[in-house]
Amino acid sequence: MAVEKLFKDEASEEKGERPASFVGGMAIADLVKTTLGPKGMDKILQSAGRGHSVIVTNDGATILKSLVIDNAASKVLIDISKVQDDEVGDGTTSVVVLGGELLREAEKLVASKIHPSIIIQGFRMAAACALATLQDSAKDNKDDPEKFREDLMRIAMTTLSSKVLSQDKEHFAKLAVDAVMRLKGSTNLESIQIIKKAGGSLKDSFLDEGFILDKKIGLGQPKRIENANILVANTALDTDKVKIYGARVRVDSMTKVAEIEGAEKEKMREKVEKIIGHGINCFVNRQLIYNFPEELFADAGILAIEHADFDGIERLALVTGGEIASTFGNPESVKVGHCKLIEEIMIGEDKLIHFSGVEMGQACTIVLRGASFHVLDEAERSLHDVLCVLSQTVNDSRVLLGGGWPEMVMTKVVDELARKTPGKKSHAIEAFSRALIAIPTIIADNAGLDSTELVAQLRAEHHKENSNAGIDVITGSVGDMSVLGISEAFKVKQAVLLSATEAAEMILRVDEIITCAPRRREDRM
Repeated sequence: MAVEKLFKDEASEEKGERPASFVGGMAIADLVKTTLGPKGMDKILQSAGRGHSVIVTNDGATILKSLVIDNAASKVLIDISKVQDDEVGDGTTSVVVLGGELLREAEKLVASKIHPSIIIQGFRMAAACALATLQDSAKDNKDDPEKFREDLMRIAMTTLSSKVLSQDKEHFAKLAVDAVMRLKGSTNLESIQIIKKAGGSLKDSFLDEGFILDKKIGLGQPKRIENANILVANTALDTDKVKIYGARVRVDSMTKVAEIEGAEKEKMREKVEKIIGHGINCFVNRQLIYNFPEELFADAGILAIEHADFDGIERLALVTGGEIASTFGNPESVKVGHCKLIEEIMIGEDKLIHFSGVEMGQACTIVLRGASFHVLDEAERSLHDVLCVLSQTVNDSRVLLGGGWPEMVMTKVVDELARKTPGKKSHAIEAFSRALIAIPTIIADNAGLDSTELVAQLRAEHHKENSNAGIDVITGSVGDMSVLGISEAFKVKQAVLLSATEAAEMILRVDEIITCAPRRREDRM
């Protein structure tokens, strides 16, 4: 009783034979595991807020990000999926599923009176052993550009095969590989811009070098400019009024009003002349440009673009090598951007402005077309995953086969380790190998195949030396992954293995959950 008196009213603690932390972790894994693999299903997420926005997706991180969850342990798994998404872009579902399976196995061990710290030691040994095997079995073709490009294409197609773009995966894999190859080893995806335009089909999507700004060119402005010097700004060119707040001006005749207006116009003219003094022929502003300054720009033959969206304007400054300016008194300190050609183009029914031959040679734009905004949003998420994975692979060029092959290779060595290890740790190591095997099992289940039969066949195949066997979901049998061209990036698999083990370890260490009492609002009467 003494302990209970420690806590404030409404605070609670949970502890017992089966901590809620295991249950929460497994529930989260069960929630996303139906989205795993090339035949995974999608989820519709509907918000309860205003507007009831709907997202259709099978991206693990997007689903988990949108959930509001009360269970503390589930939040650990949600966090690892977010980190996986930021770090390598793909494998967000796998990492949660593997974490959940490790917890499921750990729960059985805890029930048979094995202490969590022993389980953790076993898991650590198994993870180290599995990682070493992955490193040995990865291939690296960085020195052969032809083969390396083929590897990238295979990885892109494998990543896309579980997404909404799987029907046109060759087309999109080529777009993604071309875009990433332009980056020349940089992992900064800022210079790859994705524009979504509803209409047409997904097949109509294309890659365009340079930068496209989703704006129209104003009236009476030049429609095409060669060798452009671009000033990107965030400044007010809207009101022609002198801004004196809280002041009243009394005049005794209309001529005085005209004088005030004339002074205001003069002030605006000075500002525009300062801007023109930078020797530019294109001016992009984040805020509005009213008629009078627009007229002045048109007379000077300068293309003025108003109200450019902020994301677009930041990227435009980056890509053209300029900086966003807001004061114009000192032309030397302002960095002006450059590009070879600015012209107006049509995509679908919309007019856009195309900047080609930009300073930052690697910049490019992927224009996505599709039937509806939901399809386009999901296509953008899928493409983002592929671009992340590819940009990471360009730096760490090791490649593994896919289709459950890495899990089977790891299982084989982890099982051998379990047989060699004395004591209770061997049970934990065995449990780790069962958790690994769950991934190919779930991939087969999601495709409606007989997973028990397939995984047993896979296991037998992998007892032969250097087997390339994995699950061929299309034919529903065991196939040779190197022939089918199913590859995965080593970095993704490594991140999945390490993150899932660490997350499971963290939750295993928990023996009770204490919920704090909510803070009360005092009545300030």
